[in-house]
Amino acid sequence: MIPAWMGLAVMACFQVTDPPAVPSDPPSPPLNVVVFLVDDLGWQDVSVPHHTHPTSFNERYHTPNLERLAAQGMVLTNGYASAPVCTPTRTSLLTGRTPARNRITYWTFNKDSDTTARNPVLSAPPWRMNGLEPHSALLPEVLSDRGYRTIHIGKAHWGAHGTPGSEPTNLGFDVNVAGHASGAPGSYLSRHHFMNSRSETDFSRSSRWDVPGLQAFHDRDIYLTEALQERMVEEIRGAMGDGRPFFLHFAPYAVHTPIMPNTAHLDRYEELHPREAAYATMIESVDAALGCLLDVLDEHEIADRTLVVFTSDNGGLSAHARGGTPHTHNHPLRSGKGSAYEGGVRVPWVVRWPGVVPAGTRSDQPVVTQDLYPTILAATSPAPTGKNPERVRELDGIDLASILGGGEVSRHPEASDRVILFHQPHTWGARGPGIEPYSAIRWRRWKLIYFHSDRRFELYDLAADLGETRDLSLERPEVLELLIARLAAELRDHEAQMSIDTVSGKPVEWPDEVALSSGTNR
Repeated sequence: MIPAWMGLAVMACFQVTDPPAVPSDPPSPPLNVVVFLVDDLGWQDVSVPHHTHPTSFNERYHTPNLERLAAQGMVLTNGYASAPVCTPTRTSLLTGRTPARNRITYWTFNKDSDTTARNPVLSAPPWRMNGLEPHSALLPEVLSDRGYRTIHIGKAHWGAHGTPGSEPTNLGFDVNVAGHASGAPGSYLSRHHFMNSRSETDFSRSSRWDVPGLQAFHDRDIYLTEALQERMVEEIRGAMGDGRPFFLHFAPYAVHTPIMPNTAHLDRYEELHPREAAYATMIESVDAALGCLLDVLDEHEIADRTLVVFTSDNGGLSAHARGGTPHTHNHPLRSGKGSAYEGGVRVPWVVRWPGVVPAGTRSDQPVVTQDLYPTILAATSPAPTGKNPERVRELDGIDLASILGGGEVSRHPEASDRVILFHQPHTWGARGPGIEPYSAIRWRRWKLIYFHSDRRFELYDLAADLGETRDLSLERPEVLELLIARLAAELRDHEAQMSIDTVSGKPVEWPDEVALSSGTNR
């Protein structure tokens, strides 16, 4: 074995005899990536206006750190979640594919168990009820192969209990903090040990809703979002010490039910309905965690090389568990979580990317969760440095660089003329406007919804009617016909599974197979 000093001496000899190297600029440090994915946060649940003007909801909620992020980046006012419920959106983020193509079209819980609610005329198709399975093309796997430290903190909900996909480290994450198969916490309070029993003395009754891995916080008076925030800081500092770029997926359980107040913020909202005041404190806790993230990036002088995306996994809850009138909490959007209408899928979207995204800008170009996969891949190193070759499968998302750069989007038809597909062939447990099995597309200013139960079409001009109050399916038959054809083509291309008609036992017809009598919308 050659001693190390001898090897260095040999290298020194070659350095003496070699011609002098041409000076070159040092390579740019790799980009860090943070996806801050909030649970159930509605389009109106922040103080950053996403509408054309501030609303009473924007004035109600206190999110100064999101305002800070928006001032340094871009607000995307037509930002969408991939689905109106959680698991499908979360799996779209990791795959870059729609819920329809993934065949993960509803939320998961127990292995081999269908969570779809009962419906008298429809049943769910044979969807992938166990959720995501490990494979090399998942976003954290690809980034890990590129030399990234991949960190998950908070809600996971990618796979059912008892399946490999329930554990984030099986999906490419190097680190998992508090993530498992359940989509909500038993409690937000440390004195309950974040358990579903909500006892302060007896912790023997376990539940699948209990948040795992946070035992160090059980004896402290701390809110769940704050505990996750502390672990986030530790992991970022650990990644910096490791000398590798990092991908952080920070996913607080808030603002999902149970709606429980963080008393540290409660005084600000004493004039609100008690349930709404509690909800507002949950939002403020999320914003405080965002502020902590921005501060630690500044502290380590890496903010200028860190892409930060803030968004939500579906529209805001409005059908139940809230104070005030149901189905109004996302106004001017119609309905909320679980719905085919805009309140179910339109969510806050804010992106900061120094050197790429012009500060303090806004874009009305439609974007959707699955776009983050190709955008992040394009933004990071194009060549893998790790153990496995990349096997990126067919993607439905697009690289958002042309939108985020603030340039002329019309030169990029993949961004300006795209069709965004939504597909949920399931019945959600709550009731309300648009909360039923459906397929839909957003194209330019238009939105078409196909409700499976009665094969009904609804057509809206979102540019003129954001609240979806005026169905134009009879007034604009030429647009209806065009969008029916486009929706049918998208569903076939994605090999989408349609709801099952309980009478015939067959899948619901494709949209273009539904008979439309002259001037009549079935």
